[in-house]
Amino acid sequence: MNYYFELRKDKEDRKGLVPIRLVVSNNKIRIRKSTEAKTRIDDWDRDSFYIKNSKKGESYNKYKEYNKTINSIKEKVENIFKYFEYNEIPFSKNLFLEKFEKSEIKVSIDFFDAFDEYIEVSKLTKTNSTIIKIRSVKNFITAFKEHSSFNLRLDNIDFRFEESFMDYCFNTKKTLNNYYAKILKTLKAFLNWSYERGYHKSLEFKKIKSKEDDTEVIYLTIEELMKLYNHNFEDASKDRARDMFCLLAFTGQRHSDLYRLSNANLDDEYLNFTVKKTKTIDHHVYLIKQAKELINKYKDTIYYPIPRLTSQNLNSKIQDCCEDIGLTQEVILTRYIGAREITQSFRKCDLITSHAGRRSFITNSLVLGIPERVVRSISNHKDEKSFRKYVAISKTHKQKELEKWDTVS
Repeated sequence: MNYYFELRKDKEDRKGLVPIRLVVSNNKIRIRKSTEAKTRIDDWDRDSFYIKNSKKGESYNKYKEYNKTINSIKEKVENIFKYFEYNEIPFSKNLFLEKFEKSEIKVSIDFFDAFDEYIEVSKLTKTNSTIIKIRSVKNFITAFKEHSSFNLRLDNIDFRFEESFMDYCFNTKKTLNNYYAKILKTLKAFLNWSYERGYHKSLEFKKIKSKEDDTEVIYLTIEELMKLYNHNFEDASKDRARDMFCLLAFTGQRHSDLYRLSNANLDDEYLNFTVKKTKTIDHHVYLIKQAKELINKYKDTIYYPIPRLTSQNLNSKIQDCCEDIGLTQEVILTRYIGAREITQSFRKCDLITSHAGRRSFITNSLVLGIPERVVRSISNHKDEKSFRKYVAISKTHKQKELEKWDTVS
């Protein structure tokens, strides 16, 4: 990598001043950048890239500013060269120009600057909800750095980082294992992206492992779901919340997709839409009898095809609905913070959220004997692991049916 300044002698003005241009070269790559500096040809020192100046000269003040400009450019270019060398990044015209336009050049690539860039690039391909999750992980890691004073770099995410980060997560923040695993998954995706971009050469981060613990699947049994569906709520807002939840439970779809439903998504006996999370186009969902009843209930109303509540509002309302119908039995949840077991007791109604509607459809459909491939095609699950937990529940339920042998004498 080399650079020098050349005079644009073909651009001499009336005062005899010619523009000074920067030239950067590396192998076959050549970059030319105009500067604001000008000089008379005889005043230019081509060896030291300096305009010879005299206090007695009429151009003293201008030359003084031009020399400052040239020195600033020299410092910037040399820092950019150091940036390529320090980070072992192949020289490229685009990256040089990108760095040249910045007011400050950091020789090493800052961890959080790269993270910000990753977030901006991710906006081109990922949903807004995913971007929010990535940003929350960045904020979490920022808090870790401030608390621990760990010198975070792209090339030192290794076992030392892992030990310090685990201590912060499990002992300071009391982070559950499953959330810890999600943080690491996002962090490793970012580090892999920055590795492929040439920002670092370390693959030590790949050795950091995490495992999500199995968790209880909270859903409504068929009996509980039909009790909720048939209940007469005097409060109209609860009635609308129940109907949106039940449509989730009768179709197996995500809240984000039903929230966006419109008349155009109804196709005779099917819902037809593009799945927001997986970007599946032309996703068809057959409407069972109860789903059709819910949609027909709102025909010719402002709520058609179904009332739309935000997930936060729906969660609050559906918990009240479940309490009203008596779903107050105790549910024990077990979670882990590192190796420490945390057991808590809840009323079932307080655990029901919008996602429980989707879980209820999947679990109950499998319990009813509907083939896995059919249920999975309807729910649009892309992750085999997350779907298998529903299969396990349905098998346990079917095994309980063997208790009917106890009645045989």
